[in-house]
Amino acid sequence: MVGSAMVLGLAKLGFKIAVIEPSMPVPFDSKQPPDMRVAAVSLTSEALLHDLGAWTHIKNMRLCPYKRLSVWDKPSCRTDFDCKAIDQPHLGHIIENRLVQLSLHAAIEKNQNVVFYENLKVTDITSSDTSQITLEDGQIIKAKLLIGADGGNSVVRAAANIGVQGWQYSQQALGIQIKTYDVQQDITWQQFTPDGPMAFLPLYDGFASLVWYNSANEIKQLKSLSKEKLKQHIVQHFPADLTDFEILDVASFPLTRMHANQYFKGSTVLIGDAAHTINPLAGQGVNLGFKDVAVLLDIIRKELAINEPAVILQPNNYCDWLKKYEESRRRDNLMMMSAMDLLYSLFSNRNTPFELLRNLGLKLANNAGPIKNNVMKYAMGLA
Repeated sequence: MVGSAMVLGLAKLGFKIAVIEPSMPVPFDSKQPPDMRVAAVSLTSEALLHDLGAWTHIKNMRLCPYKRLSVWDKPSCRTDFDCKAIDQPHLGHIIENRLVQLSLHAAIEKNQNVVFYENLKVTDITSSDTSQITLEDGQIIKAKLLIGADGGNSVVRAAANIGVQGWQYSQQALGIQIKTYDVQQDITWQQFTPDGPMAFLPLYDGFASLVWYNSANEIKQLKSLSKEKLKQHIVQHFPADLTDFEILDVASFPLTRMHANQYFKGSTVLIGDAAHTINPLAGQGVNLGFKDVAVLLDIIRKELAINEPAVILQPNNYCDWLKKYEESRRRDNLMMMSAMDLLYSLFSNRNTPFELLRNLGLKLANNAGPIKNNVMKYAMGLA
């Protein structure tokens, strides 16, 4: 998603781009069930996708706006957010990752300066002032700038010898795709428990995703259960806010924090999960990636106002504006990572006095008025 957004933005600025996509998304069919991989797309990310010309394609497929968001520990200590409080029609959308990517590809097709290398893996990368990428079929691509948007296990990052810092959390998450027997919901919620959060993300036509955080052993056991047994466990442990449902599919995934030591080196620059992965607690991962895209495009746009593309892509020039990108995004990404870790630690603490203080904080937050609204604006990318 993030790489495709970068491609589209650069194409609109007139650059010639080669896109290496080792796994093209399956074309959309309205009869398809929802995918397991979904994203909570913020208002700021929505604005970027709209400006790039991809949002119309998304709306022509399927998406689910959410207007309310709730967070609580105990039911009596609940913080509720509503889009009306910040004069917005919604807080964001839950959208399948594949559909975001397909929409961006549909918009990219209108640009003649983009060449796709589909379903091909990279076998070698060499880079200094320029980059040379060798594909598994022997094709060689040479580029003045190589952008790595290839995820947390980035081949591009490894080839550039950019180190990382981070860790894998002790917990894992179980994603559960469900179909509810209720009207379409417009709320996403998350309850924190001593064993980990439990979250609900609404999708279109009553479909939804549940996310259950727990220890690796517990997640493994839950995943091994039949759908009937798993539903019994969900009903027993999830809050009463969850309406009746049937289980469609399940998948588990580890929780990892990773931050690249550099966002660029030589002719290589990293964006999205190739540069940073974050605890998915608040669904900020892809939104941070889209912010990378927006900032990098803005910096390039300003450089183009002064010089031609061939000039700004000279090694002695791109180092200067890539430093601006790294300084801006590294600070913001690190702050969000730290905030998610603090939140994770805050709600994982079982100490009784600490728990009382936490619950009091949630009560106060729900009545904080302007402060709560500013927090909501920041989470939505509006501040």
